[in-house]
Amino acid sequence: MKHHRVIAIDLAKSIFQVCVFDKHMKVLSNKSMRRAAMLRFLVKQSAALVAIEACGSSHYWGRKAQSFGHQVMIIPPKQVTPYRQGHKTDGNDALAIGIASQQANIKTVGVKTLEQQSLQCDKRVQEHLSDHLTATGNLLRALVAEFGLVIPKGLAALRRRLPLMLEDGENGLPDAMRQSLYLAWQQWQFLADQLAQAEQLLKQRVAHLEPCRRLTALEGIGDKNAIGLYISIGNGQHFKNGRETAACIGVTPKQYSSGGKVYLMGIGKFKGDQRLRSSLIVGSRAAVNALAKRSPKNGKEAWLKRLIEQRGPGRAAVALANKNIRTAWAMLSNNTAYEPPALAG
Repeated sequence: MKHHRVIAIDLAKSIFQVCVFDKHMKVLSNKSMRRAAMLRFLVKQSAALVAIEACGSSHYWGRKAQSFGHQVMIIPPKQVTPYRQGHKTDGNDALAIGIASQQANIKTVGVKTLEQQSLQCDKRVQEHLSDHLTATGNLLRALVAEFGLVIPKGLAALRRRLPLMLEDGENGLPDAMRQSLYLAWQQWQFLADQLAQAEQLLKQRVAHLEPCRRLTALEGIGDKNAIGLYISIGNGQHFKNGRETAACIGVTPKQYSSGGKVYLMGIGKFKGDQRLRSSLIVGSRAAVNALAKRSPKNGKEAWLKRLIEQRGPGRAAVALANKNIRTAWAMLSNNTAYEPPALAG
C-alpha cells in the first residue's frame, strides 16, 4: 500500500526524532519532539505510514498511531542500520528508518496487542526467575565444591543436600562462610517459591485463553510453548504463511545458493527467537522420545516415526518443531482446532 507521506520516528524515553517525507520521499521536516508534543502531532496528521524502529516501547507507540488512523510499520534495527548515512545521530537514524520502510521485501515486526504484551510480561518474569534460580543454585554448588562437597544434578538434590551440609559441623566448611551460604540458600528458596507462583500464573493464563488451549493439543507443546507461539504469531495476519512464521522464529535451515545450486545447512543458532526456538525443540524432543517407545496413532506420528528411523531423533525433533509452528500459524490465522491426519490404512 502506497501512502502520500511517511512519518519516521526514532523512539526514546522523553525526546523523539520525527522525520516527515512526502510522497516522493523528499524530507519535509526532521526535528525532535517531546512526548506530549509528538502525541499532538500524530493526532493532527492525515493518515500516513508511521515507521518505527523496534525497541522497548515500539508496540505501545504502534498501537497509539493505529488508534489515530495511521498504518504502522515496526522495523528491526538490523534492517535499518544499512540505510543510515554519516554519524549515528537521532536525525540520521530517523532518516534511515524512513528509507528502510520503502525497501522491497523488508522484514517487519507485527504490532502486538495488549493481550500479547501482557502474556509476554508474564513469560519474561517466569524466565527471569528461572534464570536467577539457576544462577543461585550454581553459585551454591560451586562454593561448596571448593571444599570437596559435591551436590548431584537436579533441584531436588540441591534442596535435600545443602541444608544437611550447613548443619554438619564436621564436613570441612569454615564457620566464617556458613552465614553467607545460608543467605544464598534463603535467596534460592525464595526464588523457587516465586518461580512456582509464576508458572502457576502461566497455567491459569493458558486455561483462560482459548487460542493457547488449542495450541496445547500439538505434540510437544505445553503451556509455556503455547504462550510463546501465541505471543509471536498472534492472529497470524502478520505472516504470509507458515513457512515465513517458522523462518521468523528460526527453525528453517540456512540456505546458500550459487550458480543455480542450492545448499541447505543447519538452522542458524543466532537467528530468530532463540529462547522460544530452544523451548520448542526441547518439547519436540520429549514427544520424539515418547513416540520411539510406542506405535504411531495418527498420520503425523507415522511421519515422525519414519523420520526418527531415517534421520535420527535430533533432526526429527527440529522437523517436528518446524511443523508445529506452521500448524500453529494455520490454527491461529484460520481460528481452527488441531486435527491430526488419520493413520493410513
